[in-house]
Amino acid sequence: MTVTETLNPMTDEDRGPATAAEILARARALAPLLRERSEEIARNRRLPEDVVQLVRDTGVFRIGMTKDWGGPELTFAEQTEVIEALSYGDPAAGWCAMIGMDTWIYAGYLDETVVKEMLANPDAITAGLIFPVGRAERVPGGYRVNGRWPFGSGISHADWVVGGCVVHSDGEPEPGADGAPVNWRLIVAPREQFELVDTWHTTGLAGSGSMDYRANDLFVPEERSFDFTTPRGDGPLSAPDAFLGNVPGVPLGIARAALDHVRELAAGKVEKGTGVPWAESYRVQTAIGQAEMELSAARYAVYGTLDELWDRLEAGQQPTPDQQVSSALARVNAFRTARSIVTRLADLVGTASIYRSSPLDRWVRDLHTMCQHILAQEQIVQSAGAHLLGGTPLAPFPLGLKG
Repeated sequence: MTVTETLNPMTDEDRGPATAAEILARARALAPLLRERSEEIARNRRLPEDVVQLVRDTGVFRIGMTKDWGGPELTFAEQTEVIEALSYGDPAAGWCAMIGMDTWIYAGYLDETVVKEMLANPDAITAGLIFPVGRAERVPGGYRVNGRWPFGSGISHADWVVGGCVVHSDGEPEPGADGAPVNWRLIVAPREQFELVDTWHTTGLAGSGSMDYRANDLFVPEERSFDFTTPRGDGPLSAPDAFLGNVPGVPLGIARAALDHVRELAAGKVEKGTGVPWAESYRVQTAIGQAEMELSAARYAVYGTLDELWDRLEAGQQPTPDQQVSSALARVNAFRTARSIVTRLADLVGTASIYRSSPLDRWVRDLHTMCQHILAQEQIVQSAGAHLLGGTPLAPFPLGLKG
């Protein structure tokens, strides 16, 4: 039996969509239905079960499955296109898909027997926070885990849950490798072994269900734990920041949806004071042109840097410092540009945009919330500048740095 046959958990019955083109086509076909369900998703503060299944059926949760395992192995850019297409329909669905597809990336760090267990369903969904806010005490055979983690996006429909922990021995925190102050390790367990804490009461991205979750004296075997310094493979999906590549697909999809929405509105609107059709209004023309220009630039920055990063990693080369930070900065810029565009489009539409019947109201709130995520904050920009100058990054991990 070959290594590939040993690793491949799939049977002929669950092959599902096998190419990037097929998965993207399914995502685009689902977008209109997601748009119709957006208000319900936000009101329920999580994705309904049938919506979860529809998203699962697109194949989005298997897009990180490597070809060696019989999967489609989408590039960073191809993954982002799929997330962008789903987010065009509904931001919460796109966000949960972006989080949930990390199962296959995590699998690249785990023992072979655990991979087979986790991925008996190749469309398995994983949720959880990777940052080490939990505590894992070493015990025979594994760890005794306690902790409470915030921001478990999509956790109510997840199959597996991860949690970042600081490893302790005999009650004291262990030092990490290469001089790191602590031993940061991720644990993996079935969702049923965690208690969900319904804290997700927000005005934006409400449908993502990003609630807290906790573990109380949970035993986790050693083989169900990992860190990002020891991947089994050596391809692009083994890079320590591989799971961040598709993140900007969410804001890009929202901005595209908002622009298309306002362009459709423009066909039937006139300036109140002059009666000039919006299509002939200098003010409206300039606003739309400016928004399209900014979105195009932001989008090309995202996809261009992702392609460069993938090509270099696929060739077995480490990114240069400039390449290391370029995708991170493009990611931050995508969030900020999308928020700016959608806010200005809401201003352009005026009072009609403040009602819940207008998707602009929801998109403004969703973007405001997701721009508070650590991956869109100022410390990423600082860390990029520090890395380029040889200084100290405050947030090295989102740049793909191990310490």
